Amino acid sequence: MKFLRACKFTLCAGLAFVLSATLSGAQEVPGSQGQTIQVNVERVNVSVIVTDGKGNFVQGLKREDFHAFDNGVEQPISEFAPVEEPGQIFLLVEAGPAVYFLQDTHLFAADTFLNGLSAGDRVAIGRYSEAPVVVLDFTAEKRVAQDALTSIRFNLGFGQLNLSSSLNTVLDWLARVSGKKTIVLLSTGVDTSPQTAIEAIQARLRTGDVRILGVSVSGPMRNGKAGNQKQVQQTQRAFEEADARLRALAEATGGRAYFPQNAKAFQAIYKQVAQLIRNEYSLSFAPPQADGAVHSIDVKVDLPGGALKNKPPDYRVDHRKAYVAPKAPAAQ
Repeated sequence: MKFLRACKFTLCAGLAFVLSATLSGAQEVPGSQGQTIQVNVERVNVSVIVTDGKGNFVQGLKREDFHAFDNGVEQPISEFAPVEEPGQIFLLVEAGPAVYFLQDTHLFAADTFLNGLSAGDRVAIGRYSEAPVVVLDFTAEKRVAQDALTSIRFNLGFGQLNLSSSLNTVLDWLARVSGKKTIVLLSTGVDTSPQTAIEAIQARLRTGDVRILGVSVSGPMRNGKAGNQKQVQQTQRAFEEADARLRALAEATGGRAYFPQNAKAFQAIYKQVAQLIRNEYSLSFAPPQADGAVHSIDVKVDLPGGALKNKPPDYRVDHRKAYVAPKAPAAQ
């Protein structure tokens, strides 16, 4: 037990050190990470998930229950459909020290996630520390995916955890994949990427078509109070900043971030994540302006009986936050 407590303290302190180092370390980042990707858009497609207070997907909503806004101005919804179709899921796992100690807790529970997917869902698996590595290409064979997940080797030392840079690379890979795409991110949220990469990925996620469902793997490490008061406070700040980053990455895409504290919570969350991957509402509207600018997206929902009209806290609507409008054709 003394050894485990010492490991947990060393790990927490190391995570705090890694996180604080990212705030002061300046690194170069490839030019492609700072570029804005613009796509001509004839219609804006928005995937929406609506859940109740227990996190369950709300079924049975219709077109008239939805209101779509472009830069705050409501737009006519041109197409609408509830979607329950096979998805392309990229399971990205942090291969750092936190997962080294907790792999049995959350990787075993990941069985619940894989078993909850539909037969047609295709899963790819990658790990990251300094850079992402593909462990398994897309497959519908969930047992193959489980075997690949349990074969991942994790790092014990406190090296680089380049979360934002790794996500940028994964998005490049997924750009060549068609269909409904989701990144299930198992991570502490610690990020040693250059600040330019952190800012660039946030902007790219806001206007993209890939949803992130983030699951923090640091929860079971937070129970101890090892170290002096200054060390405990430093570790707490590190976790808070990592949580905020994981939450921001997910919410920018219309996704969710989860913070389980034990193996039982991991199982419940993985079951919920599988449900959200299977179900969503898809709507589209015509972009009102061809100005080449970033436009904000907002979607409001009125449930039958007005349950969401006053936006009570036990219901939630998630969708991507923005898109890049097309540019008007150049005058001849």
